This record gives sequence, C-alpha cells and structure tokens, in this order.
Amino acid sequence: MAGEAGGDEGEESPREIDAFDLPDWVGTDHVTWTAMSSVHAGAHVQGRLEGTADERDGLPCDLLAVDRAYPRPVLDEKWRTRAHQAWTHGQVLLVEYDAQLTLAVPGTGFTADAVLEAVGRLAKAVGAAPDTFVVALRL
Repeated sequence: MAGEAGGDEGEESPREIDAFDLPDWVGTDHVTWTAMSSVHAGAHVQGRLEGTADERDGLPCDLLAVDRAYPRPVLDEKWRTRAHQAWTHGQVLLVEYDAQLTLAVPGTGFTADAVLEAVGRLAKAVGAAPDTFVVALRL
C-alpha cells in the first residue's frame, strides 16, 4: 500500500494537504462523513465526505491511526511526530495517503469517540462549525 513505511521500494510517502485546498463545499455545506469500512478493521478506515447539494461528487476521506506498527509501521517517525504535534494543538494532520485525503490520527485504532474527534477537527480546519458535520459509522 502506498504511503506505508518499510514497504516495497518505490512506494510514495504521504504528502501534506492544506485544508484550504479542499473543495469549498467542505467548509460551507452540511457534510456527512461515512465510513466505507468498519472502524474495527484496523489502522486504516476508508471513508467519504458528501455534501448536501445534489451536484456534489463527494470526496474520499480516510482515517489513519498513525501509531500502528505491526506487521509494519503505517507511517515513519517523521509523519507520526507531525500527527501527534497537530493533535496536541487541537488540530488533525491532513495528508494524501494511498492517493486520497486522509486524516492522520494518533493511536493504533479507532473508537467512535476518536472518529468524532477527528472529523470535528477536520471541520475546524476548514472553518466550519462542527455541528454542520454528521458521522456515519460501520460496525
């Protein structure tokens, strides 16, 4: 999988994404983040952002628990440190991982509370009120 540290040669490193480079509707519309895989599936939870307007295409948006280290680290030390630093300051690190927008979150897995907190921090990053975001989880 692209972006994983310690993987095969030629794999890409994550790339940081500026919240202001996201489509405008993420900060102005009512948005739903839907888990496309179970939050209990491991360190990488696939998801999608959808706006309320019919013309919106949606945006893939995954969650990544950056401290998962077995069977190999999902990110190298540099990226884990950046994710922890952002989290400490009430933010979430936005990266392109596996070719799509990903919220890099400290930890080894996800609970419902961790997902809500990460998506709430995304709302804050784009200047939206957290109550304009809805989260739909898969068990």
